[in-house]
Amino acid sequence: MAETKYIFVTGGVVSSLGKGIISSSLGKLLQARGYNITIQKFDPYINIDPGTLNPYEHGECYVTVDGMETDLDLGHYERFTGIQTTKANSMTTGRIYKSVIDKERRGDYLGKTIQVVPHITDEIKRNIKLLGQKFHYDFVITEIGGTIGDIESAPFIEAIRQLKWELGKRAINMHLTYVPFLKAAGELKTKPTQHSVKELQSIGIQPDILVLRTEKHLGDGIRKKVAAFCNVDFDCVVQSEDLPSIYEVPVNMQNQGLDAAVLRKCNEPIEPAPQLGPWKAFLERREKATKTVNIGLVGKYDLQDAYKSIRESLSQAGTYNDHKTVISFINSEKLTEENVAEKLAGLDGIVICPGFGQRGIAGKIIAAHHTRTHDIPTFGICLGMQMMVIEFARNVLGYADANSREMDEKTPHNVIDIMEEQKNITNMGGTMRLGAYECLLRQGSRAFDIYRKEHIQERHRHRYEFNNNFEKEYERNGMKCVGRNPESELVEIVEIPSLKWYIGTQFHPEYQSTVLNPHPLFLDFVKTAIEQHKNK
Repeated sequence: MAETKYIFVTGGVVSSLGKGIISSSLGKLLQARGYNITIQKFDPYINIDPGTLNPYEHGECYVTVDGMETDLDLGHYERFTGIQTTKANSMTTGRIYKSVIDKERRGDYLGKTIQVVPHITDEIKRNIKLLGQKFHYDFVITEIGGTIGDIESAPFIEAIRQLKWELGKRAINMHLTYVPFLKAAGELKTKPTQHSVKELQSIGIQPDILVLRTEKHLGDGIRKKVAAFCNVDFDCVVQSEDLPSIYEVPVNMQNQGLDAAVLRKCNEPIEPAPQLGPWKAFLERREKATKTVNIGLVGKYDLQDAYKSIRESLSQAGTYNDHKTVISFINSEKLTEENVAEKLAGLDGIVICPGFGQRGIAGKIIAAHHTRTHDIPTFGICLGMQMMVIEFARNVLGYADANSREMDEKTPHNVIDIMEEQKNITNMGGTMRLGAYECLLRQGSRAFDIYRKEHIQERHRHRYEFNNNFEKEYERNGMKCVGRNPESELVEIVEIPSLKWYIGTQFHPEYQSTVLNPHPLFLDFVKTAIEQHKNK
């Protein structure tokens, strides 16, 4: 393609309709047709990034390869398409305003009065077009967070209105709305969609494509009604019904002709629909998997989205091992020595989850002790790995007061300590070890056998590290430090080779697991958990 085309994805009626899944699905379909695509998310909150947000409010924080803390939708973008996102794929109101204010302080605006229009909207437009101009993508899909009518979204909507006008046929709007079913009346109602589109039109944007989220199948009559009331072509009114899995959405959208509608609106040739062979093979394998493997997540956030990438990685690994992964959440705050055996009973493998702070760590240490002494496959991630290290120090090395400096600054046995470069940092946001770092694996280790290579690269999000002063003691007593950063010598992976599967990673492998390229650690962990299930 000669010039980049821009697709703006907006939402109406209610939030949480799945704009991220629809954007990811469209990206996958365009990719399958041979186009070079990327997807970006514009979030209207004033936080610089979601790194300091409570997961209960915003779900997990996803980290890009270049160390940007972002919205969980970027995880969907990467899992569906296999692309690697960067800080340019994620933007917030906070970052937009900070950039404009920094320019104003430097005198870049030559004394002008700084206003939402044109200065804030121009900055938004600049960031929307940046990816297309810099990397020459065929399509840039831009998802606008929030719902039409939200006060905080107004500058973003105004920016895309201007861009649609400036770019002409190179820009289209895809609007996602909700068609509710009123059980008492036995009817599907299109009025909320009509009002949402009118709101969009009142701002100056005519949607080109409508995606109707629905729990019930919409007949052609309803689609024609929506098309007529909203000034949208009938073949550009697409329904997105509830499906058993988010991974079925791309195929459903292809069947609905979403990608063809986009290409038609962008004046691009419409070739026969691609077969989506590998994707459909994954779905077929997923459907045929009838046996189950039971994995427990030990963490403090009793919320599905808080560990979204871990859940999806386990689910993918189950499929590739021809099993359905049944995930149970175990609240680490409620775990005690007395109830741990009961709480973990029936589980084939345990993931000790990442996190920050004091709350719930005692339960994670109890869980690590139970799984280690009962040889239950265990996967510790980030803070989870650190709790495995602390548990081993207390119960094997004999340091009853062993701890992390994060939890106890005065502990004499600081087996987990703060990184030297972090000691004088007081800001919470964006100051951790973030993004992709190199790691060398010890030949002959379980980790080396799993990865099948010596040199790997994984993403991090943490401040505290394994204290290398204690490394020899751990090695002598059976916990091996088998992965380390080649530059800093920081320990990245620990394992106990004498157990079936007891591995902790300082990094977050879940950020690199995708539908068509599941992560080897999750694959091997789930495989071992299945063997555990068979041997019970």
